[in-house]
Amino acid sequence: MDLSELISIQPYDWLSIGTALLCGFIIGLERQLRGKPVGIRTSSLITLGTYIFIVSAVYVSNESSDPSRVIGQVITGIGFLGAGVMLARDGMVIGVTSAATIWALAAVGVCIAVASHGTAIKLSVIVVFVLVGVDLLEDYSQALTRGVHARYRNWRQRNGNTTGIERRGGQDRRQP
Repeated sequence: MDLSELISIQPYDWLSIGTALLCGFIIGLERQLRGKPVGIRTSSLITLGTYIFIVSAVYVSNESSDPSRVIGQVITGIGFLGAGVMLARDGMVIGVTSAATIWALAAVGVCIAVASHGTAIKLSVIVVFVLVGVDLLEDYSQALTRGVHARYRNWRQRNGNTTGIERRGGQDRRQP
């Protein structure tokens, strides 16, 4: 057995795996720095797992199977993961942005498998731009903070939690 056989991971490739981890890191870093669910580790695993599922489906496809159906199944499965980060508190649903980010991460993983690495990296930067850019716009304009965001801020203030950290049993727990 030579070195090339030892490091071979066919039908996958190391460049795609590295791209999946990089894209997950780009998006996950933004989430982790803000104390939101779905940080670097989770984001990287979502993009990597999605890439592996899509490439595996293409690899085992034959005349009677359609690998494009796996994309639909990934979307369905990732929806359950996204639902797990959403919570309902006092009539408000929080964590929707984190759930949408999970969906975008899966889409980036699909892009790595079927399109190009450069496109996937650019899409990851666009996701971060949306996450950060809209927050900057909300800080700039009061009109964008009406509705759900104002109710959530008021709810946190009413419950004495203006830092986004909830105290339970002597431990700090980050709010999503």
